[in-house]
Amino acid sequence: MISQENSESSSQKVMVGPQRMPSLVALRCFEAAARLESFSRAADELHLTHGAISRAVRAVEQELGGALFERRNRRVFLNDAGRLLFDGVHAGLAQMARAAEAVRQQVAGRPLLLSCEPTLLMRWLIPRWGDFQARYPQHTVHLVAGGGAVEWGRGIDLAIRRNDFDWGRNVRVQPLCAERMGPVCQPDRLAQFFVSGGHGSLELRGGAPLLHSRTRPGAWADWRRTAPDQPPVPVQQVPGTGDLVLEHFYLSLQAAAAGLGVAMGPKLLVQDDIAAGRLVAPLGFVPDGSQYCLLSLQDEVAGSLKQLLAEWIRQQMER
Repeated sequence: MISQENSESSSQKVMVGPQRMPSLVALRCFEAAARLESFSRAADELHLTHGAISRAVRAVEQELGGALFERRNRRVFLNDAGRLLFDGVHAGLAQMARAAEAVRQQVAGRPLLLSCEPTLLMRWLIPRWGDFQARYPQHTVHLVAGGGAVEWGRGIDLAIRRNDFDWGRNVRVQPLCAERMGPVCQPDRLAQFFVSGGHGSLELRGGAPLLHSRTRPGAWADWRRTAPDQPPVPVQQVPGTGDLVLEHFYLSLQAAAAGLGVAMGPKLLVQDDIAAGRLVAPLGFVPDGSQYCLLSLQDEVAGSLKQLLAEWIRQQMER
């Protein structure tokens, strides 16, 4: 009897002891390949080679004793065993990412950095920023003005940009809203810059002073291509006599509000001025084919400050 009890005790010790597990690095490679259904895309995401992903997945399969993928036509698909493992690994990595993010913010005390195009920052984001602070007073976010390529090495966490440049393969992109453009001017100068057209509509008067900016020099020409209903007035890429060229886009909008001419205004950036009566948009707005996007290098962790800020930005853009 004593011998039997010792045998059972030994058996129990073996069952409850630590189980062999594939390495965390290999499991991370497996998770990326399974989620993206591609070894190549997983390699890009993790900054590894295709061969490194393949070897990692093979190591996991050997450790667990069976195949996890079906390979067909250069693509990979999870089998039943693969799906079972993926569900657990994906949930586990997400939980670890949340914990790491919480520790990073607690230990470093570094505020989150949001980079935004200067005109959008001044004319749209800052007027609304009080709402975010009122909702999340416990969090600190620093706003940074920047355009074009994002300098991720400076600690930028999120960036708002218009998709008029190549931001790279590894950047996460969330479309926010389409860019819609239209001529805007001071209300008191409406009759001076516009003339009545057919069916009670208005048309841009020939010779009206146009306001250009060096940061978006093709704005007027782009609008002409996307507004075919307008009569052929001489809107050129090169400013004409009487036109005014300013260094930055926001200066052209300020000049329009001062009555110096007609600026090309994005709806997103002039809607507050229109509501306040500082500007009018007599011809409305048309899409110019571009859009604003939210950029980041990593996926948002549920419940993190980064996720809260991204969701708030999306809500504000939809209004």
